[in-house]
Amino acid sequence: MLPEGQRHGQCSFGASQNSLWGQMRMITIWRYSYIHSRTCPPELPVAHVMPNQSPWLDRATRLLVRLGFAAVVVVGVLVAALARADDSAPGAKATPDEAAKRYIFSWPITSDPQLAPRGGTTRGPDLTLDKSPSATWQALQAPGLSAFERDRRAILAMAGSYRVTFDFLEVTPFSTDAKRERPYQSWGTERVYVDRDDGQFISLSHILAMRVVQKDGTLSEPMVTKHWRQDWRYEPTELVEYLGREQWQRRMLKRKDVAGQWSQTVYQVDESPRYGGLGKWQHSASFSSWISGDTWRPLPRREWSVRKDYQVLIGTNRHTIIPTGWIQEENNLKGVLDDKRALAADKPFLAREYGVARYERLQAPDFGSADEYYERTKKFWDDVRGAWAADFHKQPTITLRAPVDQAGLFVPLFEHAEKLAAGEKPEADDAAVIQKTLQDMRATSR
Repeated sequence: MLPEGQRHGQCSFGASQNSLWGQMRMITIWRYSYIHSRTCPPELPVAHVMPNQSPWLDRATRLLVRLGFAAVVVVGVLVAALARADDSAPGAKATPDEAAKRYIFSWPITSDPQLAPRGGTTRGPDLTLDKSPSATWQALQAPGLSAFERDRRAILAMAGSYRVTFDFLEVTPFSTDAKRERPYQSWGTERVYVDRDDGQFISLSHILAMRVVQKDGTLSEPMVTKHWRQDWRYEPTELVEYLGREQWQRRMLKRKDVAGQWSQTVYQVDESPRYGGLGKWQHSASFSSWISGDTWRPLPRREWSVRKDYQVLIGTNRHTIIPTGWIQEENNLKGVLDDKRALAADKPFLAREYGVARYERLQAPDFGSADEYYERTKKFWDDVRGAWAADFHKQPTITLRAPVDQAGLFVPLFEHAEKLAAGEKPEADDAAVIQKTLQDMRATSR
């Protein structure tokens, strides 16, 4: 059962709009409002860009309504998978004691119930974690490896099937009168695929898959969607970086500055760039770890859905490989930008946040639906990524007309991918859909 969640007037949606389960929620709410005579229209996203009405979105949302999910999933596909029922998060009205029991990364010296964590609240089936050292971990620990090969094995060890937990806490507000922000938590079940391995280049594709416990106690059918991609390149010659306010730029790198290092480039759900960083792997018998330098990043849904007072995250990204999975840690400053994309002189930063995503390997996972989606859509999404890369070589600086996840600019790509995943033949070919969608995403020069 989906607990009571975010409200618009008298309409209640089943999960927090900033949770993983609520990621991409805005588009489906548009469809939900349309189905129900537009009685509860959502607020418009940044730039007031709305997607076209879509028969596919209509079908998908109607299905979700029948399943009891109302309007918490975009385009009828997964955005979060919550794991074990006995570990599932209580609703938004949790008492401080309940919050303390389920959330240890928080504001401990307070009795304010308003600081209970926000985020995912739905329930999933029981899952069993695999506590044995993985085969990829054992391969990573093999003696006599070159530094390059050990780096490669650390990256490849991130592939697998996981329960993922996401925890973020604003630890240091910089204003004396700033109110404390609620911590964020969410869950998911995810399979990470080695999409490509060319030796000095490795691409990992993340596919979310979920079942949720319905009102009658039964499990839903599996729902699947593409999540994100991470590309790793050894001693790269270029890096695509975020400049703020929906602008990215390809920067050329000098060989002396990248010796022995790997770049990590992270892509959003639609294969558009998100951020890129450079760092060096460190290895020990206990763990292997890579950390980036400071990188600029767009605000994620967990932030832009509740905050309008800052425009960029600036921080480091650490990946740590352990015997039973891996951990991603973030240490971010929340930056305020002026109209020229420079940090504001009077108040450049609002706060610092810490974040951790724990990827815990599952025992006997069932990701058959994710495998099918991945195989049927792999070529299409690879072509989308390739089109972005080609665009950055033609024009090193690219500005989008709105945030892709807030304005629904990715909808045509997901519509097309959904048809491919269903085994249908889309009316337009892949190349035409990709070209038109990427053109529509662009802003005029600025």
